[in-house]
Amino acid sequence: MSHVVWNSYTKDAFDRNWNDFLLKYGLGRNKWLSELYEDRHIWIQVYLDHHFWAGMRSTQRSKSIHSFFNKFITLNSSLRQFVKQYDNCLASIEQRERELDAADFHTVIPCATKSAIEAQFQHVYTHEKFREVQAQFGGKVNCITRSMHSTLGFTTYEVVEQVSNSTFNKFVITYDAISREVKCQCLLSESRGILYHHSLSVLSFERSKNIKRRHTHIKSSQGGPLLEPRSKRFDELVFRSHNICKFTSEFEELTGILHRVFDKVMAEMQEY
Repeated sequence: MSHVVWNSYTKDAFDRNWNDFLLKYGLGRNKWLSELYEDRHIWIQVYLDHHFWAGMRSTQRSKSIHSFFNKFITLNSSLRQFVKQYDNCLASIEQRERELDAADFHTVIPCATKSAIEAQFQHVYTHEKFREVQAQFGGKVNCITRSMHSTLGFTTYEVVEQVSNSTFNKFVITYDAISREVKCQCLLSESRGILYHHSLSVLSFERSKNIKRRHTHIKSSQGGPLLEPRSKRFDELVFRSHNICKFTSEFEELTGILHRVFDKVMAEMQEY
């Protein structure tokens, strides 16, 4: 059941896995499980991951905070003692945060890879959050990325992740070349606030694929007279098309119209 809950990355996959689970163990008429399924939209991960949850889970227990408060209060504590010890508890938390901030400021956790993307997180994240990101860079080695199709600056990728010797999960990921945004089917980045290895795999693929192409649009003091006019024209085109796409994408009908217009303009430009 735990596998069904946490390893179903789409709603359709959850329904299939849930039904297989009920069938395998003969639980199709179990009233408690039927009621759980009816409430799936408020506790199943795939139904909640479009919201930001800071890594919290709908089924987790608060053991850690209980353990922390147990250092200060007991079942026999009076109300007066509780208030005093609660203040001491908060002071302890604040002191611990100051110590962690000092450690973040004066020390640096070395990068585990040669990735320039990891180095960016090294400078902006706290140590604890950076360790989470490093774990995702480690998981990236289990991913195989391939481009499926691309249109109007949007590229769709398929990432195949090996989770065991015989088990592979597939994820569909979209990359927006204009905004540099990546969105994975698993929605783990949206719910937990860090890039997961599926998205990191796509970003690394994009960086290696485009590194030669993009340098022609970077302003440089060397050969400036040749490159700067083109860079300026490129920036202006990107800015104007981004605003059009941002407005049009709000409406399905307008999006279809813009697709046809872009195709027509592209054909005219190539012919010209």
